[in-house]
Amino acid sequence: MNDELSRRGLMASAAATGLGGCATPASVTPPPTRSGADALGDFDATGVAARIRAREITPAEAVEASIARIGRVNPQLNFIATPLYDSARARAAQPVDGPFAGVPTLIKDLLPLTGAPVKFGSRAFANFVAPGQPPIADAILASGVIPVGKSTTPEFGLTATTEPVLGGPTLNPWNPAHSSGGSSGGAAVAVATGVVPIAHASDGGGSIRIPASCCGLFGLKPSRDRIIPGMPEQSLSISVNGCLSRTVRDTAAWFAATERTDAQAPLPPVGVVTGPSERRLRIGLAMNDLKGNAPHPDVAAAINATAEACRGLGHSVFSFAPNIDGDAFEMAFLTRWAFEAAGIVQQVQHMAPNAPIDQLLEPLTLQLATQYRAAPAGAIDAAVAHLNQVAAQYEAMFANMDLMLTPVLAKPPPLIGELAPTLPMDVGFARVREYAVYTPLENAVGAPAMSVPLGFSTDGLPIGSHFAAPKGEERRLLELAYELEFAHPWAGRHPPAWTG
Repeated sequence: MNDELSRRGLMASAAATGLGGCATPASVTPPPTRSGADALGDFDATGVAARIRAREITPAEAVEASIARIGRVNPQLNFIATPLYDSARARAAQPVDGPFAGVPTLIKDLLPLTGAPVKFGSRAFANFVAPGQPPIADAILASGVIPVGKSTTPEFGLTATTEPVLGGPTLNPWNPAHSSGGSSGGAAVAVATGVVPIAHASDGGGSIRIPASCCGLFGLKPSRDRIIPGMPEQSLSISVNGCLSRTVRDTAAWFAATERTDAQAPLPPVGVVTGPSERRLRIGLAMNDLKGNAPHPDVAAAINATAEACRGLGHSVFSFAPNIDGDAFEMAFLTRWAFEAAGIVQQVQHMAPNAPIDQLLEPLTLQLATQYRAAPAGAIDAAVAHLNQVAAQYEAMFANMDLMLTPVLAKPPPLIGELAPTLPMDVGFARVREYAVYTPLENAVGAPAMSVPLGFSTDGLPIGSHFAAPKGEERRLLELAYELEFAHPWAGRHPPAWTG
C-alpha cells in the first residue's frame, strides 16, 4: 500500500515523452540444498550466490533457469509486469560482484530502472520508459542481483491487493482464487513459487508485510531513513524499500547491502545480522487492532500459536493494548494516503489534459483524490502533525517491552475481487481499511516491523505473524526471526505452484 508514490520528476519526464533460540549462527538458518532440475534448485539467494562463487553454476545458467520458471507459472499467476530477459542475459554475460552476484531477481514496478519500462501499475504509464533511476536502484544492482523482470503492483501501490486494471490480477500461489496481497504482490508470488529466490519490494502501509503474509514468506519493513533513498515523497515519508525472501539470512544480507552507511546516515548501520541473540525479549501481544476490533478466528489462532512459540523459546509474552486513538490515527493516515492520490491525479491531468481521466486512472485512485480535495484547508499539515504525535506515543510504548506482536492482517487472504480497485469506494475502500488495519502504524511512525511465516488458515492459506520494534531496532527483529526460523523451519514449505 502507498509505496514510492511521489513521482513528480518522472511524471514530468512522461509529460515530455508521452504517456507510456540461540543456536550458533551457522546452524540457525538451515539453507535449502536440493539441487533440483535446474541451476536454481531449491536454494535461497545466499545459496545460489555461493554456488556461483564456487563455479558450480554460472550467472547465465541461473538467469536462464529463472526465465524458464517464469514461462511455466506466470501465465497462470500473472506476476510479471515487464520481462527484462535481454538485459538480464547481457548482465549475466559480464563480470558481476557483490553478496548476490549472479542471482536473478525481480524489481517491483514502482521502482525505475534506467531505460526500462516503469508502469506503476497504471494505464497512465503503460508505455513509459524510465529516463533514470534513484540511488536505491544503484545499491540493489551493486549487490550483484540480475533483474529478469519487473514485478506487478496495484496502481501506484495504493492498495493491499495486486489487482490492477492494467494487466489484471496477480493470483495467490497457494490458491489462485485468492489475493496475493499488495502492493508487492508480484514480488511475493515470484519468490513463493521459486521463480527467483529473492525480490525487491517496498512498503508504504504494509506492502512488504502484507504479501509476505499472504504468500508464506519472510518480509522485513526497515525503519524510516535506514535504507538508501528511493523516490522522494511529498510531506511525511512513509515508504521504504526492502525485499521478500524465503529465508531470514537472505533478507539480512539484502538489508545490509542497501542500508545507509554514509557519514550523514540518521541511524547507525546494523550490518549483516547472522543469527539470534541470547537476550530474552519482553513481547507485548496486541491481538485487537487500534480500534479494538478482533481479527478472524484463524488469524487469532495463528498469532496465539506464535505467542506460545515465543514463550517456548524463553521469551516473555504478555497481553498489551496500545494507547493510541485508532479512529484519529486512521483519519490522519487516510489523509496522508489521499494526499498522494490527489497529487497523482493532478500530474496525470497535466500530462494528458485532453484524455478522459477515468481511462487513465482507476476508480480507487480517483476516489481517494476526491476525498482529499473535499478536506478542509491545511488537512495534510494537521494529519502529519497528528502522526508525529503518534510516533512519540509509539516509542513510549516500548518503555516496558522490546517487541510488539500483532496480526499482519485482520483475515486470511481474501478472494480475488473482494478488494478490487474498481469497486465503489464505500464498499471496496471500507474493506481495505478493515483488512489492512495493523500494518500502517509502523509506516506512519517510521519504525521497523516484520511478517514471519508461521501460520496457516483452516483452508491452507498462509497467515503471517507481525512483530514491530522501536525505530532503528531491525537487529532485534532479525535476531528473533532467526530463532523462530530454526525452531519452526518454513523455507522448504512450498505452494502447489512451486517451480523448483
